[in-house]
Formats: sequence, C-alpha cells, structure tokens
Amino acid sequence: MNPRFFLKMARIARHPPSRKTILLWIAVVGIALVLFGIERLIGWPDWLTVNSHRGGIGF
Repeated sequence: MNPRFFLKMARIARHPPSRKTILLWIAVVGIALVLFGIERLIGWPDWLTVNSHRGGIGF
C-alpha cells in the first residue's frame, strides 16, 4: 500500500469528519443508488442517448 494512504487514515482517525459531513456523504451515495436503481428498473431513455457517427472505429 501507498504510505500516503496510511497518512490519510491516521489523519481521519485523529480528526474524524463532522456529523454534517457524514450525513452529506450518505445523502450523495443514497441519491446515486436511487438513480442507479431507477435506471436499471425502467431503463435509459432513448432521448438521452448520444448518437455517435464516428467512421472506422467500429461502434
């Protein structure tokens, strides 16, 4: 492992994030999971799909 990772872990252990920060991260991850679930259940709409017309790439 990278030593920088251990330094970050030590800093977080000594000075943990505030309750507001933790709730913010939980909210962001929750919104992302809800959007992912909706996309998986309903599907991606065709009007949001980008039509790429690149020649010779094979897509």
